[in-house]
Amino acid sequence: MGEIKFGTDGWRAVVGKDFNEENVAVVTKAVGKYVFDNYGIYKPIIVGYDPRNMAKEFSLQAGELLKNLGFKVMYSDKVIPTPVLAYNAKHLNACALMFTASHNPPEYLGIKFIPDYAGPATSEITDEIVADFNADFKSNIKGKLIYTDFSNNYFKHIKTIIDFEKIKELKTHIVFDGLYAASIGYFDKLLSDNGIKFDSMHMYHDTNFGGGMPEPKPQYMGEMINYIKSKSNYVGLANDGDSDRFGVINECGEYVTPNEIIAILLMHLKKNKKYEGALVKTVGGSLMLDIVAQKLGVEVIETPVGFKHVGEAMRKFNPIIAGEESGGLSIKGHIPEKDGILANLLILEAMAYENKSLFQLQKDLENFSGCKFYNTRVDKRLDNIEQVTPVIERFADYDNIAGMKIIKKDKKDGVKLYLEDKRTWVLVRASGTEPLLRIYIESDSSEKIETISKFVTLE
Repeated sequence: MGEIKFGTDGWRAVVGKDFNEENVAVVTKAVGKYVFDNYGIYKPIIVGYDPRNMAKEFSLQAGELLKNLGFKVMYSDKVIPTPVLAYNAKHLNACALMFTASHNPPEYLGIKFIPDYAGPATSEITDEIVADFNADFKSNIKGKLIYTDFSNNYFKHIKTIIDFEKIKELKTHIVFDGLYAASIGYFDKLLSDNGIKFDSMHMYHDTNFGGGMPEPKPQYMGEMINYIKSKSNYVGLANDGDSDRFGVINECGEYVTPNEIIAILLMHLKKNKKYEGALVKTVGGSLMLDIVAQKLGVEVIETPVGFKHVGEAMRKFNPIIAGEESGGLSIKGHIPEKDGILANLLILEAMAYENKSLFQLQKDLENFSGCKFYNTRVDKRLDNIEQVTPVIERFADYDNIAGMKIIKKDKKDGVKLYLEDKRTWVLVRASGTEPLLRIYIESDSSEKIETISKFVTLE
């Protein structure tokens, strides 16, 4: 048995190597024991899978194993997005097992355990699961496996959140890049069922994701960008492999950052839908979010990086919106799990309420915040994982970065250094799974970004 390690959002490994029948059985049995110990044998477990290679086969293996352990297993009858499965965990008062590797390369597969609160399992939960590897238990109950269509429960819920009639008034054209991902048959169906017209591409499941990556970043959405540039007044939307992340292209064919999207949606939900509450963001989120929240009179709750921390804060504070800079968000009244399908719908709704293009909403945001921010991330590989902590501690001891004085330090996740101009910060944190430092930099000028990037690369 190879090493099985739960990261910020489950266990992931290469299919045919560490991700094999033996290890899937180990993880599944441990999840079963966790559910048995904490909820009892009569707690339903729902199982789903994304379009990845062997995801259906391994998920069915897990479903059959849980059935044989005595559980009632509700198994998805087709490819399903993570947020759809997560919502059903809450709706059906069940725990869930999702087979996905999210936005990782096609050769990877993974398992996410989703408790009945419908968000990512916290470290305390995954630690207990890991401690139960190879532990046995008996229930003496005859289980069953039921093939289930989970989509309608989710669709009904989304219709209580999103104003589809308003979106129908939108003058901007829509193009949806399926990216061969799990949102095919879900996002497009929500649009078509509600009479909203759209263009589309890459609308079939492909285990190789068209030879690219299942990640809605500009480098993997080139065809959609070119399509938008060749047309007039089009906005583009996409999701990652399991559809918990979003990717947005504006009418100029430009990528809109998740930080901008979160800020635009915070303004929309507060102004147009009268939502009340806080904003939850990670330490890697933009300072622009703090500025916008302050101007709106909204409290900011900051968490370590990773949606398991964001989701935990959502359950505690019930915020207007919660999001992370890597492209995940959720809102009040939904689930404490990132949902790329909901995010894309909210963007269309915000545009429709304001009767503006997405590009204009970006300009409004820049004017409202009074500053344009630039972001980058430098990945610094080290020789071994033992070097990670000492390097972070070295950064924590600095009193300046690239000649700029440090005025504040935050150590909730690695170390975040706030600089004297009050518009620049540097976050240095461990990747969590390999000897790698992730160094996030934000500033109000690209020149400062370049200077600091060179400084941290040499350190």
